Amino acid sequence: MTFSEGGSFEGGRVRRHGRGRAAAGGGGLIGIIALAIYLFTGQDVSGVLDGGQPGGQSAPTGDVGACTVEQANTDPLCRFSATVQSLDAFWQATLPAGTAFVAPTANEFTGGIATGCGQASSSTGPFYCPADQGIYLDVSFFEVLQQQFGAQGGPLAEMYIYAHEYGHHVQNLTGVFDAADRSGGGAESDSVRVELQADCYAGMWAGDAATREDPDRPGVTFLEPPTAEELAQALDAAAVVGDDHIQEQSGGGVNPDTWTHGSSEQRQKWFIIGYEQGSLAACDTFATADL
Repeated sequence: MTFSEGGSFEGGRVRRHGRGRAAAGGGGLIGIIALAIYLFTGQDVSGVLDGGQPGGQSAPTGDVGACTVEQANTDPLCRFSATVQSLDAFWQATLPAGTAFVAPTANEFTGGIATGCGQASSSTGPFYCPADQGIYLDVSFFEVLQQQFGAQGGPLAEMYIYAHEYGHHVQNLTGVFDAADRSGGGAESDSVRVELQADCYAGMWAGDAATREDPDRPGVTFLEPPTAEELAQALDAAAVVGDDHIQEQSGGGVNPDTWTHGSSEQRQKWFIIGYEQGSLAACDTFATADL
């Protein structure tokens, strides 16, 4: 999926952070534990473990600046920045009536970073922290997906990840995070329903971006319509991060009772539902018995 020609994308939407350093004492480890608990259970315990103080630091190195369309189509950082701008425009217009739009922060880091949910490292993978309403990732994650998990890669595959994490921000704004019980796992659990809904939201954005005009580029849509190959790459990325695929890759047996994100088939299914139906109602994973 490529960005449409015409004009350029403004900068300042994505903050870059340098390599993090470990904190003195045990703070770094405590922060990592806090983040791990959040990612697997949805419970923010950073304030309980360390008084709310971050377990380490990473130095901001500046924002991703303005990018040409060519750069947005070829450079991962510019693609991240331009995609977030597209997501901003989509969700500002799509949130349910009465839900105030607040843009999430977008952060790219190398090594480690302190977040409102605890200390993260590049090995954590992309995640959303509701405590500070921030999306965090190291763009080298996409190389890991290809080299270790066999993903095809491709621009829309990367954008799917961004859109999924942004979907968690939407869930935070609409109260889904607060209402869901994310403390447990299992194929029918709220944890899985939260993740599949974020996949569906990513599909909604992908189906809309080729028709939505960029307000900073009058008369120009954010993206060109995706090709069949590009959609296949996004679906492949969804399959690669399925619980069953990850369990198989780790050499263990597939155990649905421990799932927290959903199977490869489920993740692909809900992305397609969002892409084809394009509505919040269609993405209500909590209202169906057929995940």
